[in-house]
Amino acid sequence: MTAYAIGHIRPDTMNEDILRYIEEIQATMDPFGGRFLVHGKEVEVKEGPWPGTVAIIGFPDIEKARAWYDSDAYQALIPLRTDHIAGEIILVEGVPADYDASKTAAALRAAAGL
Repeated sequence: MTAYAIGHIRPDTMNEDILRYIEEIQATMDPFGGRFLVHGKEVEVKEGPWPGTVAIIGFPDIEKARAWYDSDAYQALIPLRTDHIAGEIILVEGVPADYDASKTAAALRAAAGL
C-alpha cells in the first residue's frame, strides 16, 4: 500500500545549504521508489492557520518510506534543512483504493457503543 512522507515546512530565507538539500534529495529517494507528489507549490488554506508550505513524497509502501528516512544518504542531508527551515515531517500509510470511510465510521461507532 502506498505510503507518504509529508513535510509541513516554513522556509525563512534561501541559502546554499537549502539549495544543496533540494538538489540532492531526489538521489536519496530513488533507491526506495520515492517521488515528489507535491513540492514547492503554494497552499490554499481553507481552515485554520497553516504557515509555510507542504511537500509530499510517495513511496511504494511504508517500509520503503521508513528505509528512505533512516538511510545514511538522507540522514546526511537532514541538517541542511533543519538548520535553516522550521517544520515537521511525518510518515503515513495510505488507504487502499477501495477504502470506504463509512465502514470506518461504523467500526468507530460500534467500538464507542454509539
